[in-house]
Amino acid sequence: YVMESLDGKKEDCKRRSVIWTLFEFIPPAAASCTICKAKLSTKGGSTANLHRHLKSKHPTVQLEQVRQEPQPAPTVEDSSSTSTAPASTRTAVSTQGATDRPRARRAQATLTHFVSRPIDPMRQRAMDEVLAKMIALDLQPFSIVEDKGFRQYTKELNPNYVLPSRKTLSNSIIPELYRRTHEKVQERVDKAEAVCLTTDCWTSRTTTSFMSVTCHFISDFQNVSVLLDCLEMSDRHTADNLAEQLLRVAREWNIVHKVVACVSDNAANVVKAIQNTGWPHLFCFAHTLNLIVHSGIAAIKPTVDKVKATLGLPELRLKQDCPTCWNSTYYMLERILQNREAVITTLALTNPRLATLSPEEWEEMQQACNVLKPFEEVTVEISASKVILLARGLQKIASSHQRAAGNLSEPVRKLVDNICSQMSHQFHKIESHVLLSEAAALDPRFKKKAFRQDEAADNVFHRLCNSAARMTFPNQQAEGEEEGAEAQEGSSTQESAVWKEFDEQVFGLVTSSRNPTADSVLEVRGFIEEPLVPRSSNPLTWWQSRRVVYPRLCEFMKRRLCIVATSVPSERVFSKTGQIVSERRSRLSSSKVRQLVFINANLHM
Repeated sequence: YVMESLDGKKEDCKRRSVIWTLFEFIPPAAASCTICKAKLSTKGGSTANLHRHLKSKHPTVQLEQVRQEPQPAPTVEDSSSTSTAPASTRTAVSTQGATDRPRARRAQATLTHFVSRPIDPMRQRAMDEVLAKMIALDLQPFSIVEDKGFRQYTKELNPNYVLPSRKTLSNSIIPELYRRTHEKVQERVDKAEAVCLTTDCWTSRTTTSFMSVTCHFISDFQNVSVLLDCLEMSDRHTADNLAEQLLRVAREWNIVHKVVACVSDNAANVVKAIQNTGWPHLFCFAHTLNLIVHSGIAAIKPTVDKVKATLGLPELRLKQDCPTCWNSTYYMLERILQNREAVITTLALTNPRLATLSPEEWEEMQQACNVLKPFEEVTVEISASKVILLARGLQKIASSHQRAAGNLSEPVRKLVDNICSQMSHQFHKIESHVLLSEAAALDPRFKKKAFRQDEAADNVFHRLCNSAARMTFPNQQAEGEEEGAEAQEGSSTQESAVWKEFDEQVFGLVTSSRNPTADSVLEVRGFIEEPLVPRSSNPLTWWQSRRVVYPRLCEFMKRRLCIVATSVPSERVFSKTGQIVSERRSRLSSSKVRQLVFINANLHM
């Protein structure tokens, strides 16, 4: 094309820039966009306007998409044949090409055609974080980044991604992920009005002792559970040392004055430690059931031992008994009853000398499973508001078996008697337990129906009235003072001699806050008169719809329905910890175990 220079002369210029594939030249110094037909100036031969237009108006169009592919480089044979050809022939070919067709423009090859572009640093960090999350969630060892198969797999997914070293992963990436996860959990815990803690202790395969602390609270009318810490306990497990660690964790998370209950098993040192902290202690309902059922199973120990000997055969592959969990005994008996014929046949063929179970012992196992089945069902659904009802239900079922003792064998009869005796000892004052009774009363599914005696229910709701009256609402108080000030200001501007005396008499009554005791009594009375909701419904959903109607009760509800009835959450942490401190990772430091367990438990936040 022809372009006018600064001195007024016209000169030929070649449009070499790739930008011209998207623009049409308009003499003498303009261009038209082929996409939106906009006209832009190219005075002086500059294409800056064109690039600026493409970037601002058509950001999704990339020049690389329209750039022509580079022509393949000439081979050695082509070069030699070209160089040995007569000059006249080369000239003729050149002339013929120039006259017959326009010469094709060859795009200049870029560096990316020969060398892979390195991954963006932001993308590298994002992929490193995903790798760290995978290791924490799937309990993988840090050495996975050195495994040949994993490196090949990663390279196939993205050849430009550079796997971090084992040391970088352990000392940099995992601690950073732990820090960010800790900040997210801290933000949620800071917003909680009341929390319930659970704690337990455990010793790993490397004889390292750990102590776990979990936190449970209500946020946006949803139950939230987080792991606060899984720390190494190098000192003796005395009550003072355990209490010191519990308080240290609570101070670190700023929840010392938010704890409404701390749940643990019945170990004497743990119970004493919680009492030393000043927090209310709640026994683990699941652990109590475990003690009750174990006392009953002792009556059928000979039959259980014979079943264990039978399960020692490698061909059976049936469930074994675990001494720390009574459920395993129930599952063992249930499974062998389901495979009764196969067990008898296998024993007769493989080991006829082994003492087999008699028909009476098979019947004894069936009766024992019928007695233990309700206890297994209860362990599946345990919450603080259900403990009283569940305990009473189990006592009622055990009493019915006791009344029908004539149809039971002697060992099963002893099993039932032991269970009834233990439940009477453990649950005889359960309705007077402050935390459990208030949690049951505030559950819209139960209310007064959770109690056998009306007197016990009346005492609980009387305590609820006093507790609700002590609930404070700073926002509402500020609004009341502001409304009082506005009323006083309005009365001063519109004073009337007729209403002056009356306004002076009622001013204090108008601006004074309502009686909190009267409000709490009205709320409790209205709450009791509300119909019960179905047992399968979520009580927090009901409270969310009534938070405006019963504001004081709703605030106190968050301090009771956040309580869990078992320390299983802390024990479940050790199940993960045991998988982390495996044979392949036995040299993992306690600080790294702490970080990995924390990330694994709280990454969903």
